[in-house]
Amino acid sequence: MPYTAASVHGGSQIQWGGCDPSVVNDTSLSCGFLEVPLDYQDPLVGRARLAIIKANATGERRGSVFFNPGGPGNTGIEGVNDNKAELLEVTGGVYDIVSWDPRGVGNRTSPGEVFCFDSLAEYSTFFNGTIELTGIEETGNFTDPADVQALLEQAPNMQKKYEEVGQKCLRSSSGKFLKYIGTAVAVRDMVSIANVLDGPEAPINYLGRSYGTLIGSWFVNMFPERVGRVTLDGVFDPIAFATQETGSTFSSQRVSADTIYKALLTGCALTGPSGCAATSEGDGPLDIDTKVQALLKSAYDATKDNSSVPMTPGDIRLALWGEMYFPVDWSNFVNEEYLQIVQIVNREAPANKSRAFRKRSNHLNPLHRRKALVKRSSESNDSPSYTTSAIYCADSVDPQGTTMEDAFKGITSATRNVSHMFGSLWPFPVYCSFWPVRSVERYQGPFNKKLANKILIASNLLDPITPLPAAETLAGLLGRDAVLVRQNGFGHTTVSAPSGCMNEIFIAYMTNGTLPANGTVCEVDADYEIFAGINTADILANIPSTDI
Repeated sequence: MPYTAASVHGGSQIQWGGCDPSVVNDTSLSCGFLEVPLDYQDPLVGRARLAIIKANATGERRGSVFFNPGGPGNTGIEGVNDNKAELLEVTGGVYDIVSWDPRGVGNRTSPGEVFCFDSLAEYSTFFNGTIELTGIEETGNFTDPADVQALLEQAPNMQKKYEEVGQKCLRSSSGKFLKYIGTAVAVRDMVSIANVLDGPEAPINYLGRSYGTLIGSWFVNMFPERVGRVTLDGVFDPIAFATQETGSTFSSQRVSADTIYKALLTGCALTGPSGCAATSEGDGPLDIDTKVQALLKSAYDATKDNSSVPMTPGDIRLALWGEMYFPVDWSNFVNEEYLQIVQIVNREAPANKSRAFRKRSNHLNPLHRRKALVKRSSESNDSPSYTTSAIYCADSVDPQGTTMEDAFKGITSATRNVSHMFGSLWPFPVYCSFWPVRSVERYQGPFNKKLANKILIASNLLDPITPLPAAETLAGLLGRDAVLVRQNGFGHTTVSAPSGCMNEIFIAYMTNGTLPANGTVCEVDADYEIFAGINTADILANIPSTDI
């Protein structure tokens, strides 16, 4: 099917009604379902069913804005329920906000959540004694050859495990549907919903964040003539995802992560002991880092003595990594959770407290998938979801013969050269060499189509997983059809911090099509304090240039 073909399916319509109260607590929202082909190029294969949610416009309705919150694996149903007011605000209140659970997400859309194990117990037994459960043990940015050797020695077993997982996924109830999920079908599904709601010729308006920007960049190039007002915030580099094995891209995506970690330490140092319990009087950011490195070393030594310790260095890095996304949580983290981590490592607190950190999971973070993963409240299977892997790998280029040893060497290199703090994060669910399925449709370019309308691209100066260079790449590909706006802040996507400047740009674009000058820079609101008395500008002005 040509990309410009309308995805209209006779007889399909959405019957709106109330939403499932176990998931949606806002009774003003409407929910419904739409049936679409499992395979848009072979309608005889069968049907998929999409779960859809709608927030009605607060002003005179001009149409719909479709929203994807990221992931892959995030649910659009919960995204609209949790963020209705903010979404209506940044779109000017003149559009219905519409989202859906993409294929592979949750149990309302069919095909639904991808599970490869029947239970958490089965998963834990399968990976018992491996880095899947403990994380990677290293210190000093893999400067110790013994750490490198210890990791490489695990490669054959971990490759065998991942290959076995791929086969388990094929044999699971999800297996026969794995080739019918992915980003291209997500785009087509969105177009199908738009055709029903607004008509097959109407421009399609879209707001995508994080992974949702990949859906967006594919959409504007698969259906350039349907592009209405499109905002992409926190950009995935479409060229990297189209040309490289998914998994190899994540090292370059973490290029800003260590600087954001230094921003956390800088804010802590600036506010002092009264606002940050992780610091002492007179400490600078690097002094606090020295304490963090000592804590990692203590956890590393304890893990070497006893692999079943309650808090491994991998656990600590994973907890810190989650904080890189949301600076709004930094004060709480350093004053409460970090202190608990210290107590656990020093054996001053009960071991079961560590589970609180292993459960800090969010689907914006593709790395959070180990035994700690919080299952969706509507799912009966308590094993980790493999939806993230299934979608990334469905989109990935064909297997390139990458071995787990190659992957581990890449981790070593990334830890030494890209992110000292977070290069060794594990588990890593998207080594697609070992995933047995690709989607029936993958869009691999071009990404420079002429669009019916100009789009808006937004990025933080420092984003831990969708760095500014990726946004610059996409803006460069689209040329005059895109405007890039930068927010002088840190965290994942520009909504990680409040900015009246950004809000005004979003609203002006969505309501009347006005775009700012390309390269416009917005500041985070000065009255937004990350630590007591310390705002974003204070931290940016004082981040040390020294590597950690």
